[in-house]
Amino acid sequence: MPRKFVQLDVFAAKPGDGNPLAVVLDAAGLDDAAMQAIARWTRLPETTFVLPPTTPAASYRLRIFSPRREVPFAGHPSIGSAHAVLDAGLATPRDGELVQECAVGLLPIEVRGEGRERRLAVRAPKARVLEIGQPDDPRLFAALEGFTAGALPPVLMDGGRRWWLAELSDEASVRRLVPRWDAVSALARDHEAMGLCVFARCEGRDYDLVVRALVGQPGQVEDAASGAANATLAAWLHERAALPHADGRYVVSQGREVGHDARLELRVDAAGDVWSGGQVQTVVRGELDWG
Repeated sequence: MPRKFVQLDVFAAKPGDGNPLAVVLDAAGLDDAAMQAIARWTRLPETTFVLPPTTPAASYRLRIFSPRREVPFAGHPSIGSAHAVLDAGLATPRDGELVQECAVGLLPIEVRGEGRERRLAVRAPKARVLEIGQPDDPRLFAALEGFTAGALPPVLMDGGRRWWLAELSDEASVRRLVPRWDAVSALARDHEAMGLCVFARCEGRDYDLVVRALVGQPGQVEDAASGAANATLAAWLHERAALPHADGRYVVSQGREVGHDARLELRVDAAGDVWSGGQVQTVVRGELDWG
């Protein structure tokens, strides 16, 4: 049975800037093995499958797969899938929000605007501090040797996915960092984490932070734009009263080092909840004919 299928560019003002995503819009009847096989075949960071919700409180249900495994939550698949659902007319916002049902529960997604100018933001799962480290910790030193640390100490955070976060002294340091993949993979493996997310504050730019998310397992790859990593980082900045602006809003630049130029819009609200979002561009519309 042919199924509606789209490919998107997430956190992008124009096609090619952001993080690619495949979405199967009518996934009812596909079993786990088929979903995993499709995700492996697309060879994209994630592929999502839209299903009818199991509760009236949800607008739709979403399953998220990387090429290797199912993922309980990720930011760019959530934002992109919400955009695809709206364009396909599968759900209508209530009071400016959709509600996504996924493995981590019900997540509200804020909707502002229409079409290519539409902006969406997902409320990320609560993140928590697991361990605060030191820049000279041997585990981190191997990955960051030769770089000057920023104001905040490195930290291991869990926000649905675990990340080591490390602030560097300036934007140039983040931009010129050459990943030491063996060290990044060791961090990921030893702490059941995704890897290492480095960041720095920026002045005189149209963004407030530069971020690089280095995934150490199951593969070794730099993420073009990670909503989940940035949401976890926003929670850490909020924890330390170190957000770039008093209103809790800021913009991140990510992906230039891997040929992209994504912009992510972060917000920490009065309750301390983190919202991660941005724009989405639809690049491919068609049908998936999968056995």
